[in-house]
Amino acid sequence: MHMTPLRFNLQPGQSIFDQVVFAAVKAFVSGEFQPGQAFPSVRALAAELKIHPNTAHKVVQYLIQERWLESRPGIGTVVAERPEVRASDRKRLLQQEVEQLVVEAKRVGVELPDLLKTIEAQWKALDQAPEARRK
Repeated sequence: MHMTPLRFNLQPGQSIFDQVVFAAVKAFVSGEFQPGQAFPSVRALAAELKIHPNTAHKVVQYLIQERWLESRPGIGTVVAERPEVRASDRKRLLQQEVEQLVVEAKRVGVELPDLLKTIEAQWKALDQAPEARRK
């Protein structure tokens, strides 16, 4: 059974848990992990990312709680079907991240048109990610 590895570099000074969760969610939304696909076990995740097994366990439990993953008896942990999210939930989820992004952009002097271009480019890159891997 082939496992898609999570590809990213841990950044010093940031929570390892947050970084691994973010990398996993990014892999789900970009289509790198497909619904029903096996997700690495806690042991495999810890070994692959060279993180403590307790941290890997917390990540997997959190992703199950947030319904990105589901645990299937006899099979293991698999990527869940993408849930339909209500518009109000979407707005609430994005509010804090957008606020942080805007504050950081203003702090370093990025103008709104440049920020929007960067967001659009990143959006398109994520949309194209699965197609590039299928070729």
